Amino acid sequence: MHISCNTTIEPFAIEHATVATGDSDGRTLTDTTIVVDGLGKIRDIGPSATVVVPPGYHVIDATGKVVSPGMINGHVHTFSQGKPLDPKKSTPEAQRKSAKFMHSALGELVMRQASKANIKTLLNSGVTTLRTVGDVGYDVVSIRNSINQGRMVGPRILASGPMLAIPDGHGAPLVALESTTAEEARSQAEYSIDHGVNAMKIAATGGVTDSQVLGEAGKPQVTVDQMRAICEAAHANDIIVAAHAQSPEGVHRALEAGVDTIEHGCVLDDELTDMFLNNPNSLRGWSALEPTLSAGLPMKYLSQETLNMTNIQMQNSVSVVEGMVSGAKQAHDAGIKVGVGTDTAMPFVTQYGTWREMQLFNLFAGFTQAEAFHAGTQVTAEILGVADETGSIKVGKFADLLVLDENPADNLRTLEKPLLVVAAGHPIFHPKVNRFADIEAELNEAYK
Repeated sequence: MHISCNTTIEPFAIEHATVATGDSDGRTLTDTTIVVDGLGKIRDIGPSATVVVPPGYHVIDATGKVVSPGMINGHVHTFSQGKPLDPKKSTPEAQRKSAKFMHSALGELVMRQASKANIKTLLNSGVTTLRTVGDVGYDVVSIRNSINQGRMVGPRILASGPMLAIPDGHGAPLVALESTTAEEARSQAEYSIDHGVNAMKIAATGGVTDSQVLGEAGKPQVTVDQMRAICEAAHANDIIVAAHAQSPEGVHRALEAGVDTIEHGCVLDDELTDMFLNNPNSLRGWSALEPTLSAGLPMKYLSQETLNMTNIQMQNSVSVVEGMVSGAKQAHDAGIKVGVGTDTAMPFVTQYGTWREMQLFNLFAGFTQAEAFHAGTQVTAEILGVADETGSIKVGKFADLLVLDENPADNLRTLEKPLLVVAAGHPIFHPKVNRFADIEAELNEAYK
């Protein structure tokens, strides 16, 4: 990614490409030209034989290549790279020590640099839109503002700031603000809004990676009243709310409160399915699921030694992971909107591995490859409320594009190494990321 104070866009056209539309049926357009103007938007698209490229536009010949929408990742953390976690650092006491440093002047500088590097990795891997769902502070808000103001090139960002949790709840205190009443929860939501967030997340239940006792993962934590107060504050500002929820009771309570996306999920019954499809308390009258299989399945297919997790964490993961996979399948079959979010920064969830979540949809959740790519582009754009701007290749939308060797609707793995990434009209030529060979080898063996 080229970062510069000068982000003027040179208008360009991509000629003679096969266009993978991202539709659920894998539809393509052959020998097509896409014209991108100086504002970074798609000015024209059509057969190369008839589209006229304006004088002075740079021309890229994509003969034999495929152009697709950029990937969208709806569940990102930027505080780490996805290597195994140190279980000694996941206790509330250790998190309090880490939080004290991270909220110091030096810690904030360190965190901003880490977030900036991880966002660069996401972009170079082909992610042109992302949502964070649990930040140490408001560093990603600052980075988003720099991108929006043209001071650096980057993906479109919905930044959450810290999660909203109970004292010593999931993510607290390192990546969460803590409250005990609805009034406090509303106040914290408004505090984050005042600090510029355009996304929000609630730690509705306990989680696996910081669990200290058996049964903690999936146990309800934040009350319905607290969650409802958060949703009301967020929705009044047109902000969608995510909820970490890993049990039927936890998911039910979060949907009842009005959350817009459930992160991770659980086994669904008819009542939960109906609540997803028709949720009058949510911002748009429906809620979506992001199963984050990338975060769950390593705990099923990799050894405890490889993951570097405690006995309690491994035992807590069993029912949670089974629920995530079953819920994803059920949601797909029921017509619930299922979005792509990987839970980057969790163990074995790298910042560059968004393509793998779609692969896991295909391998474990009943999606065809075309449906999985559709989920990672058009569906997640709709879930995040940015479908008018991105997610598909249409005149008037921003040019968030990938140039690939193959059609991802036929081979999702082609997304692993895009030849060219375009973010809002800014081309990143020869995008590169630093991959972790040991992690890739483990995951490739697990999912072969």
